[in-house]
Amino acid sequence: MKRQLHWWKAIASFLVVLLTMPLGHALMILMEHTLPASWLHYASFGLGALGLLMVVVGVFARGDTRQTLWGLFGGLLFWTGWVEFLFMYYAGRYGTQPEIENGLVVTKPEYLILPATFGFWMMFMLLYLFSIRSGCNFFNWCQKRLFGAKRSSIVARPMTRHTSIVTFMELNMLLWSSYLLLMFCYDKQFLGDHHPLTFAVGLFCLFGSFFIFGKQLRLGTWGANLRMAIATVIVFWTPVEIMGRINLLREIWVEPLQFKMEMSLLLAGFLLLGLYIYLRSRHEAKPLAKAS
Repeated sequence: MKRQLHWWKAIASFLVVLLTMPLGHALMILMEHTLPASWLHYASFGLGALGLLMVVVGVFARGDTRQTLWGLFGGLLFWTGWVEFLFMYYAGRYGTQPEIENGLVVTKPEYLILPATFGFWMMFMLLYLFSIRSGCNFFNWCQKRLFGAKRSSIVARPMTRHTSIVTFMELNMLLWSSYLLLMFCYDKQFLGDHHPLTFAVGLFCLFGSFFIFGKQLRLGTWGANLRMAIATVIVFWTPVEIMGRINLLREIWVEPLQFKMEMSLLLAGFLLLGLYIYLRSRHEAKPLAKAS
């Protein structure tokens, strides 16, 4: 029996998550350019705290889609405020220098020190591989290949599942993984941004995003589609970052003040799609059954 393909849900979910990528970059740039230095760090810390609060609120939200939206948007604010801006703060405080080529900054200081978190990233990966049974296709594939018939005894049960927390962790782990991969590829001690393997990574991720989108098409609920769209978008965004790095793509989101009209249209599209999905989720928010 042929499974139904949910084209509209997959496309809308992909677009709403995709638009968070340039808008998130633009938000950071605008905060850097409009806020005094003494206010910037307080504002960014507050941004991260707001994101964390949103994720916790999402635990108590009703409906899979609403919990997913709380986890997604809360996770984005958390990453921007408590990850990227904190790296920026400490890079600036201790005088980390940017990477400069031909008189232009090609890598900001905060991204140059991010690869130092590789060990922490591996700790999380160890936890997910050996201690958590999840719905992630990547981890399921790795566990089957690593553990074979022993998988059920090694990874016996899932953790308590809160959709908001699951979405939050998925988003942050994928962003973290993507940045580590890109920084490794750009580092001339390893590859370099014009190395053939860097281009191969970009192509692999591009085709991989189409594969993940194919999985999205088979998901009939908004919440599941949005969570899969996070993986689709971040994998898709990897070649976008590489093309921007080697000047094959004009990254208007890093110059939002010069492209006000374009960024405004992106923001309007994001708000309309987000509102549409939120309203479509209203039927999921059913009252909790009373205990008898």
